[in-house]
Amino acid sequence: MSSKRERGLIELYNDDPERADALVFGRRADKGADGVGRRGFLKGAGLATMGAAVGASIPFAQNMPSGLFPAAMAQTPAAGAAAGPKVLKMDGKADLILLQEKPLNAETPDHLLDDAVTPVEKFFIRNNGLVPEMPADINTWKLTVDGEVDKPLSLTLGELLNRFTLKTYRMQVECGGNGRSFFAPETRGNQWGNGAIGCAEWTGVPLRDVLQAAGLKSSAVYTGHYGADPHLSGDPNRPTISRGVPIAKAMEEHTLIAVRMNGKPIPVMHGAPLRVVCPGWPGSTSQKWLTRIWIRDKEHDGPGMGGASYRVTKVPMVPGGKTPDSNMKVLESMPVRALLTNIANGTELPAGTREIAVRGHAWAGEKTVRAVHVSVDYGVSWNKMTVQNPHNKYAWQRWQGKVAVPSEGYYEIWTRATDSDGKMQPHVAGNWNPQGYGGNPFQRVAVLVKA
Repeated sequence: MSSKRERGLIELYNDDPERADALVFGRRADKGADGVGRRGFLKGAGLATMGAAVGASIPFAQNMPSGLFPAAMAQTPAAGAAAGPKVLKMDGKADLILLQEKPLNAETPDHLLDDAVTPVEKFFIRNNGLVPEMPADINTWKLTVDGEVDKPLSLTLGELLNRFTLKTYRMQVECGGNGRSFFAPETRGNQWGNGAIGCAEWTGVPLRDVLQAAGLKSSAVYTGHYGADPHLSGDPNRPTISRGVPIAKAMEEHTLIAVRMNGKPIPVMHGAPLRVVCPGWPGSTSQKWLTRIWIRDKEHDGPGMGGASYRVTKVPMVPGGKTPDSNMKVLESMPVRALLTNIANGTELPAGTREIAVRGHAWAGEKTVRAVHVSVDYGVSWNKMTVQNPHNKYAWQRWQGKVAVPSEGYYEIWTRATDSDGKMQPHVAGNWNPQGYGGNPFQRVAVLVKA
Protein backbone atom coordinates (compact mmCIF):
# COMPACT_ATOMS: atom_id res chain seq x y z
CA MET A 1 0.00 0.00 0.00
CA SER A 2 1.31 3.44 -0.88
CA SER A 3 2.01 5.74 2.05
CA LYS A 4 1.92 8.84 -0.17
CA ARG A 5 -0.26 11.54 1.34
CA GLU A 6 -2.50 13.51 -1.02
CA ARG A 7 -2.19 17.23 -0.44
CA GLY A 8 -5.28 19.28 0.26
CA LEU A 9 -6.23 22.15 -2.04
CA ILE A 10 -4.93 24.86 0.29
CA GLU A 11 -1.60 23.13 0.78
CA LEU A 12 -1.41 22.38 -2.93
CA TYR A 13 -1.92 26.06 -3.82
CA ASN A 14 0.89 26.96 -1.44
CA ASP A 15 3.26 24.29 -2.77
CA ASP A 16 2.33 23.91 -6.43
CA PRO A 17 -0.06 26.58 -7.76
CA GLU A 18 0.15 25.31 -11.35
CA ARG A 19 -0.99 21.82 -10.35
CA ALA A 20 -3.70 23.33 -8.17
CA ASP A 21 -4.96 25.37 -11.13
CA ALA A 22 -4.92 22.28 -13.30
CA LEU A 23 -7.04 20.37 -10.80
CA VAL A 24 -9.45 23.19 -10.02
CA PHE A 25 -9.83 24.84 -13.41
CA GLY A 26 -9.71 21.64 -15.39
CA ARG A 27 -6.53 22.13 -17.41
CA ARG A 28 -3.10 23.64 -17.32
CA ALA A 29 -2.57 27.10 -18.73
CA ASP A 30 -2.46 27.31 -22.50
CA LYS A 31 -0.19 29.91 -24.05
CA GLY A 32 -1.67 32.64 -26.17
CA ALA A 33 0.11 34.28 -29.11
CA ASP A 34 1.70 36.72 -26.68
CA GLY A 35 3.02 33.89 -24.51
CA VAL A 36 0.68 34.68 -21.62
CA GLY A 37 -1.10 31.80 -19.95
CA ARG A 38 -4.81 31.40 -20.72
CA ARG A 39 -6.77 29.34 -18.22
CA GLY A 40 -10.44 28.52 -18.42
CA PHE A 41 -13.15 29.53 -16.00
CA LEU A 42 -14.46 27.25 -13.28
CA LYS A 43 -16.56 24.39 -14.60
CA GLY A 44 -17.27 20.71 -14.14
CA ALA A 45 -15.01 18.90 -11.71
CA GLY A 46 -13.03 22.10 -11.10
CA LEU A 47 -16.15 23.90 -9.93
CA ALA A 48 -17.01 21.00 -7.64
CA THR A 49 -13.48 21.01 -6.22
CA MET A 50 -13.51 24.73 -5.51
CA GLY A 51 -17.02 24.59 -4.09
CA ALA A 52 -15.96 21.82 -1.72
CA ALA A 53 -12.92 23.86 -0.71
CA VAL A 54 -14.96 26.92 0.27
CA GLY A 55 -17.79 24.83 1.72
CA ALA A 56 -20.62 26.12 -0.47
CA SER A 57 -21.89 26.65 -3.97
CA ILE A 58 -20.39 29.60 -5.87
CA PRO A 59 -23.28 31.51 -7.50
CA PHE A 60 -21.02 33.67 -9.70
CA ALA A 61 -18.51 30.93 -10.51
CA GLN A 62 -18.80 31.71 -14.21
CA ASN A 63 -17.22 35.11 -13.48
CA MET A 64 -14.40 33.89 -11.25
CA PRO A 65 -11.07 34.62 -12.95
CA SER A 66 -9.07 31.50 -13.60
CA GLY A 67 -6.35 30.95 -11.04
CA LEU A 68 -7.98 33.19 -8.44
CA PHE A 69 -7.16 31.94 -4.95
CA PRO A 70 -10.34 32.25 -2.85
CA ALA A 71 -10.25 34.98 -0.21
CA ALA A 72 -11.77 32.48 2.23
CA MET A 73 -8.49 30.57 2.17
CA ALA A 74 -6.15 33.55 2.10
CA GLN A 75 -5.50 33.43 5.83
CA THR A 76 -5.67 29.64 6.21
CA PRO A 77 -2.25 28.12 6.92
CA ALA A 78 -0.84 25.21 4.96
CA ALA A 79 -0.57 21.82 6.67
CA GLY A 80 2.15 21.87 9.29
CA ALA A 81 2.10 25.67 9.61
CA ALA A 82 1.06 27.57 12.72
CA ALA A 83 -2.69 27.71 13.27
CA GLY A 84 -3.34 31.18 11.94
CA PRO A 85 -1.53 34.47 12.50
CA LYS A 86 0.05 35.26 15.85
CA VAL A 87 -1.99 37.54 18.08
CA LEU A 88 -0.49 40.29 20.22
CA LYS A 89 -1.43 39.94 23.86
CA MET A 90 -0.82 43.28 25.56
CA ASP A 91 -2.68 45.18 28.26
CA GLY A 92 -4.67 48.01 26.75
CA LYS A 93 -4.55 46.53 23.26
CA ALA A 94 -7.11 44.63 21.18
CA ASP A 95 -6.13 41.37 19.51
CA LEU A 96 -3.79 42.81 16.89
CA ILE A 97 -1.92 40.61 14.41
CA LEU A 98 1.66 40.23 15.63
CA LEU A 99 4.15 40.58 12.78
CA GLN A 100 7.38 41.02 14.73
CA GLU A 101 8.38 41.00 18.39
CA LYS A 102 11.68 42.92 18.26
CA PRO A 103 11.10 45.59 17.22
CA LEU A 104 7.41 45.28 18.04
CA ASN A 105 5.13 45.53 15.01
CA ALA A 106 1.45 44.60 14.96
CA GLU A 107 -1.39 45.38 12.57
CA THR A 108 -5.09 45.86 13.10
CA PRO A 109 -7.50 43.34 11.53
CA ASP A 110 -9.62 45.12 8.92
CA HIS A 111 -12.90 44.57 10.78
CA LEU A 112 -11.56 46.35 13.89
CA LEU A 113 -11.15 49.60 11.94
CA ASP A 114 -14.87 50.44 11.93
CA ASP A 115 -14.71 53.34 14.42
CA ALA A 116 -14.82 56.88 13.03
CA VAL A 117 -11.94 57.68 15.40
CA THR A 118 -9.59 54.74 15.95
CA PRO A 119 -9.35 53.92 19.68
CA VAL A 120 -5.85 53.56 21.11
CA GLU A 121 -6.45 49.87 21.79
CA LYS A 122 -7.11 49.25 18.08
CA PHE A 123 -4.32 51.42 16.71
CA PHE A 124 -1.56 49.53 14.90
CA ILE A 125 2.00 49.45 16.28
CA ARG A 126 5.03 50.25 14.11
CA ASN A 127 8.43 50.41 15.76
CA ASN A 128 11.92 50.46 14.25
CA GLY A 129 13.88 50.21 17.49
CA LEU A 130 13.19 49.73 21.18
CA VAL A 131 10.73 51.69 23.30
CA PRO A 132 12.55 54.38 25.33
CA GLU A 133 12.21 54.89 29.06
CA MET A 134 10.19 57.89 30.20
CA PRO A 135 11.61 60.47 32.66
CA ALA A 136 10.13 60.74 36.14
CA ASP A 137 8.83 64.20 35.28
CA ILE A 138 7.52 64.08 31.71
CA ASN A 139 7.41 67.89 31.52
CA THR A 140 11.23 67.92 31.41
CA TRP A 141 11.26 66.10 28.06
CA LYS A 142 13.29 68.30 25.71
CA LEU A 143 12.90 69.15 22.03
CA THR A 144 15.66 70.83 20.04
CA VAL A 145 15.14 72.70 16.77
CA ASP A 146 18.38 73.60 15.02
CA GLY A 147 20.16 73.71 11.68
CA GLU A 148 19.10 76.25 9.06
CA VAL A 149 17.30 78.52 11.53
CA ASP A 150 18.01 82.01 12.87
CA LYS A 151 17.29 81.16 16.51
CA PRO A 152 17.85 77.53 17.54
CA LEU A 153 15.30 76.40 20.13
CA SER A 154 15.58 74.09 23.11
CA LEU A 155 12.16 73.60 24.67
CA THR A 156 10.92 71.35 27.44
CA LEU A 157 7.49 69.83 27.03
CA GLY A 158 6.18 72.28 29.63
CA GLU A 159 7.64 75.27 27.77
CA LEU A 160 6.22 74.03 24.46
CA LEU A 161 2.73 73.79 25.94
CA ASN A 162 2.94 77.21 27.59
CA ARG A 163 4.34 79.03 24.58
CA PHE A 164 2.26 77.68 21.68
CA THR A 165 -1.43 77.20 20.85
CA LEU A 166 -2.73 73.65 20.47
CA LYS A 167 -4.81 72.46 17.53
CA THR A 168 -6.88 69.26 17.23
CA TYR A 169 -7.58 67.29 14.04
CA ARG A 170 -8.66 63.79 13.08
CA MET A 171 -5.86 62.47 10.89
CA GLN A 172 -4.70 59.16 9.54
CA VAL A 173 -1.26 57.72 10.19
CA GLU A 174 -0.38 54.88 7.82
CA CYS A 175 2.74 52.76 7.57
CA GLY A 176 4.52 53.16 4.23
CA GLY A 177 4.53 49.37 3.95
CA ASN A 178 0.78 48.99 4.35
CA GLY A 179 -0.30 46.44 1.72
CA ARG A 180 3.22 45.00 1.32
CA SER A 181 1.95 41.40 1.51
CA PHE A 182 0.07 41.83 -1.77
CA PHE A 183 3.19 42.21 -3.91
CA ALA A 184 4.42 39.30 -6.03
CA PRO A 185 7.17 38.33 -5.81
CA GLU A 186 7.37 38.98 -2.08
CA THR A 187 9.40 42.00 -1.01
CA ARG A 188 11.50 42.64 2.07
CA GLY A 189 9.98 43.78 5.34
CA ASN A 190 7.02 42.94 7.54
CA GLN A 191 4.19 41.53 5.43
CA TRP A 192 1.48 44.04 6.30
CA GLY A 193 -2.04 43.49 5.02
CA ASN A 194 -4.44 46.47 5.03
CA GLY A 195 -4.34 47.20 8.76
CA ALA A 196 -1.24 49.37 9.23
CA ILE A 197 -3.53 52.40 9.43
CA GLY A 198 -5.37 54.35 12.09
CA CYS A 199 -7.29 57.62 12.20
CA ALA A 200 -7.00 59.09 15.67
CA GLU A 201 -7.80 62.55 17.00
CA TRP A 202 -4.44 64.26 17.43
CA THR A 203 -3.83 67.40 19.50
CA GLY A 204 -0.59 69.32 19.24
CA VAL A 205 1.34 72.38 18.21
CA PRO A 206 1.49 73.04 14.45
CA LEU A 207 5.08 72.38 13.43
CA ARG A 208 5.05 75.55 11.36
CA ASP A 209 4.47 77.66 14.51
CA VAL A 210 7.63 76.24 16.06
CA LEU A 211 9.63 76.67 12.85
CA GLN A 212 8.44 80.26 12.50
CA ALA A 213 9.55 80.92 16.08
CA ALA A 214 12.97 79.54 15.21
CA GLY A 215 13.09 81.59 12.01
CA LEU A 216 13.73 79.56 8.88
CA LYS A 217 16.66 80.66 6.78
CA SER A 218 16.28 80.98 3.00
CA SER A 219 18.53 77.92 2.76
CA ALA A 220 16.01 75.68 4.59
CA VAL A 221 14.96 72.80 2.33
CA TYR A 222 14.06 69.74 4.41
CA THR A 223 13.46 68.61 7.98
CA GLY A 224 15.24 65.76 9.74
CA HIS A 225 13.37 64.13 12.64
CA TYR A 226 15.04 62.30 15.53
CA GLY A 227 13.55 60.28 18.38
CA ALA A 228 14.68 58.74 21.65
CA ASP A 229 14.02 55.10 20.68
CA PRO A 230 17.23 53.09 21.24
CA HIS A 231 18.75 51.24 18.28
CA LEU A 232 18.39 47.46 18.32
CA SER A 233 22.18 47.18 18.39
CA GLY A 234 22.33 48.96 21.73
CA ASP A 235 24.63 51.64 20.32
CA PRO A 236 23.49 54.89 22.03
CA ASN A 237 25.03 57.01 19.26
CA ARG A 238 23.24 55.26 16.42
CA PRO A 239 19.82 56.66 15.43
CA THR A 240 17.16 54.02 14.89
CA ILE A 241 15.48 55.91 12.06
CA SER A 242 15.57 59.57 11.04
CA ARG A 243 13.35 60.72 8.24
CA GLY A 244 12.01 64.12 7.27
CA VAL A 245 9.84 66.06 4.86
CA PRO A 246 10.22 69.03 2.51
CA ILE A 247 9.74 72.40 4.20
CA ALA A 248 6.43 72.91 2.36
CA LYS A 249 4.97 69.80 4.05
CA ALA A 250 6.44 70.79 7.41
CA MET A 251 4.70 74.18 7.10
CA GLU A 252 1.31 72.66 6.19
CA GLU A 253 -1.14 73.57 8.97
CA HIS A 254 -2.08 69.96 9.79
CA THR A 255 1.50 68.77 10.41
CA LEU A 256 1.69 68.66 14.20
CA ILE A 257 4.06 68.12 17.07
CA ALA A 258 1.43 66.05 18.85
CA VAL A 259 1.01 65.75 22.62
CA ARG A 260 -2.39 64.06 22.88
CA MET A 261 -4.07 61.11 21.18
CA ASN A 262 -7.86 60.96 21.39
CA GLY A 263 -7.88 63.67 24.07
CA LYS A 264 -5.38 62.03 26.42
CA PRO A 265 -1.57 62.09 26.69
CA ILE A 266 -0.06 59.95 23.95
CA PRO A 267 0.62 56.41 25.24
CA VAL A 268 4.28 55.42 25.42
CA MET A 269 3.82 52.75 22.72
CA HIS A 270 2.57 55.42 20.33
CA GLY A 271 5.31 57.99 20.85
CA ALA A 272 4.86 59.74 24.21
CA PRO A 273 5.25 62.47 25.10
CA LEU A 274 5.96 64.15 21.74
CA ARG A 275 5.65 62.86 18.22
CA VAL A 276 5.30 64.32 14.77
CA VAL A 277 2.04 63.63 12.95
CA CYS A 278 2.64 64.13 9.25
CA PRO A 279 -0.71 63.04 7.84
CA GLY A 280 -1.17 61.50 4.42
CA TRP A 281 2.53 60.59 4.16
CA PRO A 282 4.28 57.39 5.27
CA GLY A 283 4.09 56.94 9.03
CA SER A 284 7.88 56.87 9.23
CA THR A 285 7.81 60.66 8.78
CA SER A 286 5.66 60.92 11.94
CA GLN A 287 8.62 60.45 14.28
CA LYS A 288 7.74 58.95 17.67
CA TRP A 289 9.44 60.00 20.94
CA LEU A 290 10.54 63.23 19.24
CA THR A 291 13.70 64.92 20.58
CA ARG A 292 15.11 66.90 17.67
CA ILE A 293 14.12 68.57 14.40
CA TRP A 294 17.14 69.38 12.30
CA ILE A 295 16.48 71.84 9.47
CA ARG A 296 18.59 70.88 6.47
CA ASP A 297 19.80 72.75 3.38
CA LYS A 298 19.27 69.59 1.30
CA GLU A 299 17.09 66.47 1.29
CA HIS A 300 17.61 64.74 4.62
CA ASP A 301 19.99 61.77 4.53
CA GLY A 302 19.35 60.10 7.89
CA PRO A 303 18.69 56.37 8.39
CA GLY A 304 15.63 55.46 6.33
CA MET A 305 16.23 58.11 3.64
CA GLY A 306 18.49 56.33 1.15
CA GLY A 307 18.67 53.34 -1.19
CA ALA A 308 15.32 51.56 -1.36
CA SER A 309 14.13 52.83 2.05
CA TYR A 310 10.74 54.51 1.71
CA ARG A 311 11.40 55.02 -1.98
CA VAL A 312 9.44 53.85 -5.01
CA THR A 313 10.25 53.67 -8.70
CA LYS A 314 9.72 56.53 -11.13
CA VAL A 315 9.45 54.16 -14.09
CA PRO A 316 8.12 50.62 -13.35
CA MET A 317 10.80 47.99 -12.91
CA VAL A 318 10.77 44.25 -13.51
CA PRO A 319 9.28 42.68 -10.34
CA GLY A 320 12.05 40.99 -8.41
CA GLY A 321 14.76 42.63 -10.50
CA LYS A 322 17.07 45.59 -9.98
CA THR A 323 16.80 49.23 -10.96
CA PRO A 324 19.31 52.11 -10.78
CA ASP A 325 19.13 54.52 -7.88
CA SER A 326 18.33 57.28 -10.36
CA ASN A 327 14.98 55.55 -10.96
CA MET A 328 13.97 55.84 -7.29
CA LYS A 329 12.10 58.68 -5.60
CA VAL A 330 10.96 59.36 -2.04
CA LEU A 331 7.48 58.05 -1.26
CA GLU A 332 5.36 61.03 -0.28
CA SER A 333 1.55 60.95 -0.51
CA MET A 334 0.10 57.51 0.27
CA PRO A 335 -2.12 55.89 -2.39
CA VAL A 336 -5.90 55.58 -2.37
CA ARG A 337 -7.42 52.67 -0.41
CA ALA A 338 -10.86 51.59 0.81
CA LEU A 339 -11.66 49.06 3.51
CA LEU A 340 -14.84 47.16 4.27
CA THR A 341 -14.91 47.25 8.07
CA ASN A 342 -18.28 45.95 9.27
CA ILE A 343 -17.82 42.39 7.97
CA ALA A 344 -14.82 40.20 8.73
CA ASN A 345 -13.29 37.84 6.20
CA GLY A 346 -14.98 34.45 6.55
CA THR A 347 -18.24 35.76 8.04
CA GLU A 348 -21.28 33.46 7.81
CA LEU A 349 -24.56 35.25 7.11
CA PRO A 350 -28.01 33.86 8.01
CA ALA A 351 -30.01 31.72 5.60
CA GLY A 352 -32.29 33.85 3.47
CA THR A 353 -29.91 36.82 3.30
CA ARG A 354 -30.39 38.54 -0.04
CA GLU A 355 -29.08 42.00 0.76
CA ILE A 356 -25.90 42.86 2.63
CA ALA A 357 -25.32 46.22 4.29
CA VAL A 358 -21.68 47.25 3.86
CA ARG A 359 -19.65 50.14 5.21
CA GLY A 360 -16.09 51.16 5.85
CA HIS A 361 -13.47 53.86 5.46
CA ALA A 362 -11.45 55.19 2.55
CA TRP A 363 -8.52 57.59 2.28
CA ALA A 364 -6.06 58.87 -0.31
CA GLY A 365 -3.02 60.54 1.25
CA GLU A 366 -2.91 64.16 0.13
CA LYS A 367 -6.04 63.65 -1.98
CA THR A 368 -9.65 62.98 -1.05
CA VAL A 369 -11.78 59.98 -2.03
CA ARG A 370 -14.17 60.66 -4.89
CA ALA A 371 -15.93 57.29 -5.07
CA VAL A 372 -16.11 53.80 -3.57
CA HIS A 373 -17.52 50.83 -5.47
CA VAL A 374 -18.34 47.31 -4.29
CA SER A 375 -18.76 44.11 -6.32
CA VAL A 376 -20.06 40.67 -5.33
CA ASP A 377 -19.77 39.05 -8.77
CA TYR A 378 -15.97 39.11 -9.23
CA GLY A 379 -15.91 42.56 -10.77
CA VAL A 380 -18.45 42.05 -13.57
CA SER A 381 -20.62 44.77 -12.04
CA TRP A 382 -19.90 47.40 -9.42
CA ASN A 383 -22.27 49.13 -7.00
CA LYS A 384 -21.56 52.76 -6.14
CA MET A 385 -21.51 53.54 -2.43
CA THR A 386 -22.31 56.77 -0.60
CA VAL A 387 -19.09 58.51 0.48
CA GLN A 388 -19.07 61.16 3.21
CA ASN A 389 -16.79 64.18 3.22
CA PRO A 390 -13.85 64.01 5.62
CA HIS A 391 -14.26 65.51 9.10
CA ASN A 392 -11.24 67.64 8.22
CA LYS A 393 -8.42 67.30 5.73
CA TYR A 394 -6.50 64.02 6.23
CA ALA A 395 -9.37 62.33 8.12
CA TRP A 396 -10.53 59.14 6.45
CA GLN A 397 -13.98 59.12 4.88
CA ARG A 398 -16.91 56.91 5.83
CA TRP A 399 -18.62 55.05 3.00
CA GLN A 400 -21.68 52.83 3.10
CA GLY A 401 -24.32 51.13 0.99
CA LYS A 402 -25.96 47.79 0.18
CA VAL A 403 -25.30 44.93 -2.23
CA ALA A 404 -27.71 42.22 -3.37
CA VAL A 405 -26.95 38.49 -3.57
CA PRO A 406 -29.22 36.10 -5.51
CA SER A 407 -29.01 32.99 -3.33
CA GLU A 408 -27.12 31.15 -0.63
CA GLY A 409 -23.48 30.34 -1.33
CA TYR A 410 -19.93 31.66 -1.31
CA TYR A 411 -19.34 35.30 -2.25
CA GLU A 412 -16.43 37.67 -2.26
CA ILE A 413 -17.09 41.33 -1.51
CA TRP A 414 -14.60 43.37 -3.52
CA THR A 415 -14.09 46.99 -2.49
CA ARG A 416 -12.22 49.67 -4.41
CA ALA A 417 -11.83 53.45 -4.09
CA THR A 418 -11.11 56.25 -6.55
CA ASP A 419 -9.31 59.41 -5.48
CA SER A 420 -10.02 63.04 -6.41
CA ASP A 421 -7.58 62.79 -9.35
CA GLY A 422 -9.46 59.79 -10.79
CA LYS A 423 -6.86 57.21 -9.74
CA MET A 424 -8.50 53.91 -8.83
CA GLN A 425 -7.24 50.99 -6.76
CA PRO A 426 -5.86 48.28 -9.05
CA HIS A 427 -6.76 44.58 -9.17
CA VAL A 428 -3.26 43.64 -8.02
CA ALA A 429 -0.44 45.55 -6.31
CA GLY A 430 1.37 47.51 -9.00
CA ASN A 431 4.62 49.45 -9.31
CA TRP A 432 6.67 46.71 -7.65
CA ASN A 433 9.60 48.09 -5.65
CA PRO A 434 12.27 46.35 -3.53
CA GLN A 435 10.78 47.32 -0.17
CA GLY A 436 7.14 46.88 -1.10
CA TYR A 437 5.71 50.36 -0.61
CA GLY A 438 2.39 51.64 -1.92
CA GLY A 439 0.70 48.27 -2.50
CA ASN A 440 -3.02 49.09 -2.70
CA PRO A 441 -5.00 46.46 -4.61
CA PHE A 442 -8.72 46.42 -3.88
CA GLN A 443 -9.83 44.51 -0.80
CA ARG A 444 -11.47 41.07 -1.00
CA VAL A 445 -13.64 39.77 1.84
CA ALA A 446 -15.19 36.30 1.75
CA VAL A 447 -18.71 35.69 3.11
CA LEU A 448 -20.90 32.60 3.21
CA VAL A 449 -24.68 32.91 2.97
CA LYS A 450 -26.03 29.82 4.71
CA ALA A 451 -28.47 27.48 2.98
